[in-house]
Amino acid sequence: MMRTTTATPQSTLHAGGEHSSSFIELTTVLVLGGGVIFAGVMLLLAISLSKQRLVNTKLWLIGGGIAFPAVVLCTLFFYSEWLRPAWRPSLPANALVVTVKAHMWWWDVSYQDTQSRLHFVTANEIRLPLGRPVYFALTSEDVIHSFWVPALGGKMDMVPGRIQHLLITPVRQGQWRGQCAEFCGTQHALMALDVIVSAPAEYEAWAKAQAQPAVEAELPHPGRYAFMSNHCNFCHNVRGMPDADEVHGKPRLGPDLTHIASRHTLAAGALPNTMQNMHHWITNTQEVKPDARMPSGAERIPQQELEDIAKWLSMLK
Repeated sequence: MMRTTTATPQSTLHAGGEHSSSFIELTTVLVLGGGVIFAGVMLLLAISLSKQRLVNTKLWLIGGGIAFPAVVLCTLFFYSEWLRPAWRPSLPANALVVTVKAHMWWWDVSYQDTQSRLHFVTANEIRLPLGRPVYFALTSEDVIHSFWVPALGGKMDMVPGRIQHLLITPVRQGQWRGQCAEFCGTQHALMALDVIVSAPAEYEAWAKAQAQPAVEAELPHPGRYAFMSNHCNFCHNVRGMPDADEVHGKPRLGPDLTHIASRHTLAAGALPNTMQNMHHWITNTQEVKPDARMPSGAERIPQQELEDIAKWLSMLK
C-alpha cells in the first residue's frame, strides 16, 4: 500500500475534523475576548490615575466584581455548550464503526464497515476515509486510558468494562498523531498512534487488503518457522498462518501482526517501521519500552532466528 503524507503537529489548532474546527473558533474567542477585557481594565486604570479622584467603591465592586464576570462567564458557558459535540452521539446510517481497545501500552483497532461489510483487526494505527462519519467505540483492557487525536476531535476516557463513544468526521486528508491522554503507567509517553485520512477510493483499497490474510504468512520462510517455534503466535495473530483459524476471535495478549509491514510505526509510535527497527524492537523490547508485556528476544531466542523473524514480519504487507 502507498504510504501517504507527513505527520502534522499534534495540535487542536491544525484542525482536520468537522468537530475539531470548533476548538479554533473557541480559542479565537477566548484570546480576543481576554485581550479586550485586559485592554479595558488597563484603560480604566489609566483614567482613574490621571483624574486622581475617588470612585464609588460599592458601584465598582458590584458592577466590575460581580455583574460583569457573571455575564461574561454565563455567556461563555452557553456559547461553549453550543459548540460542544454531543456527549452520547447517535450512530449515523453511513458511519464507519471503529472499536479501539487500549492496552498497556498499545492500541487494538477493529473495523466494522456496514457499507462494504468488511470486518478486520489492526493495531496502533487508524485509517479513515475523507468526509465520512466515523463512530468510535472506546474501551480499555486494563487501566484507564484516554483516546485523543487533537486535530480530529476532543479526548475521551477509556474505562475498563465500559464503552464510550466519539463521533468525528474527517474533512482534510493527512496524517494526524494521537496520544493516550491519561497517565497509565511507566510507558504512557510511548503510547501513541497515527491516524491517516485518505480519499475514499484509497481507503477502500487499503481496507480490502487489510481484510485479507497475509499472503506471505502462507509461504515457507525461516522467519515464519522461528515465529511459531518460539511461540510468538501464542500472543500475536497473523491471519494466513496454520493456527489462525483455530484461535480466530479469541483474544491474544499482543497486537495483531497480519499486515504489520504496512504500518508507519512499531511499538505504538515508539519507532519508525523499518526492518532494522523491527529487529531492534523484538531483540531489545525492554530497552525500548521498559515494563512492556513482551520480553526481550535477546533473552530467549537465538540471534539468527531473531533476524529471520524480523525479515519475515517486514514482508507482511
